[in-house]
Amino acid sequence: MSFRLAPLVAALLATHALPLHATEAAPADAAAGSAAAASAAETATAESAATEEAALAATRAGTPAAPALPAVVVTATALTAPVTVQTDLKQPRQPLPAHDGADYLKTIPGFSVIRKGGADGDPVFRGMSGSRLTILADGQGILGGCNARMDAPTAYIYPEAYDLLTVIKGPQSVAHGPGTSAGTILFERSHERFVEPGVVLYASAGVASFNRTDAILDARLGNATGYLALNGSDSRSDDYEDGDGKRVHAEYHRYNAGAALGWTPGDDTLVELSATQSDGEAAYADRSMDGTKFRREAASLRVEQKNLSPLFEKVEFSAYTSDVDHVMDDQELRTPGTMGYANLLRDTDGGRLATSLRVAAPTLLTLGADVQENTHAARSAMPGMPYSALKEDAQIQQYGVFAELQQELGQQNTLHAGYRSDRWQATDLRTTITGMAMPPMPPMAMPNPSANETRRDTLESGFVRLEQQYAGAPVLVYAGLGHVERFPDYWELIAKQGVSSLSAFDIRPEQTDQLDVGALYQAKRLQASASLFYGRTADFILIDYTMKMNGAARNVEAWTWGGELSADYALTGTLKLSSALSYVRGRNDTDDTDLPQLPPLEGRLGLAWDNRVWSAGLLGRFVAEQDRFALNEGNIVGRDLGGTPGFAVLSVNGGYRPTKAVLVSVGIDNVFDRRYAEFVSRAGGNGMGGAIPGYVQTTRVNEPGQMAWLKVNWTLE
Repeated sequence: MSFRLAPLVAALLATHALPLHATEAAPADAAAGSAAAASAAETATAESAATEEAALAATRAGTPAAPALPAVVVTATALTAPVTVQTDLKQPRQPLPAHDGADYLKTIPGFSVIRKGGADGDPVFRGMSGSRLTILADGQGILGGCNARMDAPTAYIYPEAYDLLTVIKGPQSVAHGPGTSAGTILFERSHERFVEPGVVLYASAGVASFNRTDAILDARLGNATGYLALNGSDSRSDDYEDGDGKRVHAEYHRYNAGAALGWTPGDDTLVELSATQSDGEAAYADRSMDGTKFRREAASLRVEQKNLSPLFEKVEFSAYTSDVDHVMDDQELRTPGTMGYANLLRDTDGGRLATSLRVAAPTLLTLGADVQENTHAARSAMPGMPYSALKEDAQIQQYGVFAELQQELGQQNTLHAGYRSDRWQATDLRTTITGMAMPPMPPMAMPNPSANETRRDTLESGFVRLEQQYAGAPVLVYAGLGHVERFPDYWELIAKQGVSSLSAFDIRPEQTDQLDVGALYQAKRLQASASLFYGRTADFILIDYTMKMNGAARNVEAWTWGGELSADYALTGTLKLSSALSYVRGRNDTDDTDLPQLPPLEGRLGLAWDNRVWSAGLLGRFVAEQDRFALNEGNIVGRDLGGTPGFAVLSVNGGYRPTKAVLVSVGIDNVFDRRYAEFVSRAGGNGMGGAIPGYVQTTRVNEPGQMAWLKVNWTLE
């Protein structure tokens, strides 16, 4: 089923010779292009989304707009355009998310989180995690340092410090980096120009059970010439209790500060220099060590120029550097053990150059290139002893070029297509590999069979998607076919072993072909969306924990299918019923078994009342049992631990707006104090059959029990 797309793109570029209907110019950005397609089709859905985003942008820029603050989001966010979900990250939500990016993603249909403790879970979309998801923070690629995946990229993302979250489902974009088979996730900040001198200030503060506190400040001040943006956050919590009242080793404290200086001499010009620093600590209920340092320092430069000429609609350049310094140990946040300290470092540099060309009135072509280079290093120390020498263990480089086309085929149809080629190079710098040994024997260092080897691969990806708006009906349908070749990531190449070797450095790249179809409907009282997918993956990288304690990487043939449904129905002018459903299935054809780490069927049902001063809401989350699993097989994050029973959880919230700028919200999550664990959870205790001193060993890391919370949001314009 695999196909090459280079000749296809050449053919698509010629389609503007067909007799087409000229339309309004569309935005150059790929994600915005999807929203523009819906707008060109003149759906009510797109008009609603455009209005909301315009108000959001205006508020951040200091221009008058300012509707009252929205109420608490109690159900999942639906599609705003074909394959695209967008949501305001400053909007309060229930259940109350943790401070990191993963918990915010969990409010979108199809997302789950692999729980490890109180924070820093790994996001899973349609059963896929790790580098199958591209995650960018204002254009920056983030790679954690921990070889045991303590710090997923979302662990360094503080959502309320950003303005907009965009999710592009499936391999339906090539403009945001290489090898995205499951989806693309963009956390974005506003870069709008001030039309007059002013200040925009957003602040929120929250308290919750288990001594949790959250505080964030996001301020922008400037004039037509430029702006200064400052943001900071602090979030902390003690251990939480599950529904049985058992304490879970889950305390954390994370904090972040950032600044940006922008120059905007005109409406079409932006130059921004930004820097950020974050750190903290977090206890982990799933392993024998905790994270006691998560220091990240990053800086970036962004340059944008719009409307250079009728041909050049936009030229954009960005470059960034990011250094992660991570420490894990069994000394600081638990009864001291004998493992000591491990210090992991990741240095990442990257950049992107792209230009959007208005080839003809109905034709927008985006051309670009991107690059990322990262180096990983490690050292360790026994308790009371100095660190060993710091050693680099891997260097990985990626250079890519891409082209993405948006072609209007009349008033009702839009064609999207893209192609990219990536050149990868990875070098294994390990001279030895430490193998696990059963106690009381210490780990043994053995020669690395792939020491100093360098592998190079050229991989291709692409997609084509057709969108159609039905004349006279508020319905837009789409169908897209994508192909992606994904290079193995650090955790698959270096952190895991091979089936018959200590090294997995020769693991083959994945090749995924996926069909995505869906529909959006928006009438006066009913808004609904559906997205379905079917994918086959050659050389799917499976991590098999039945062979080796730390997991062996091997290639299998696999397929997945499923989808998401969402609907909102306005019962009255103040009362709305919302629902969402997500499902995924998968099969390992090589072994004739189920594919591991696929969450079960999940549904959400919400009822919200809001008269723009007072609001109240109910959220019911219903998760089916999962009896399809592959015991002790999984991915770089977790493994299947067996089946799970179904469960239902009820949460409630209320809100009050004393002024247009202030929203006070309160809620209780898990009202009936239900004890439950997600299927895609890590093992409780230390994950190795033992237990963390002072805590109860559980099969999985249980979710929090009843949690009461209060939050205040304030926006000053």
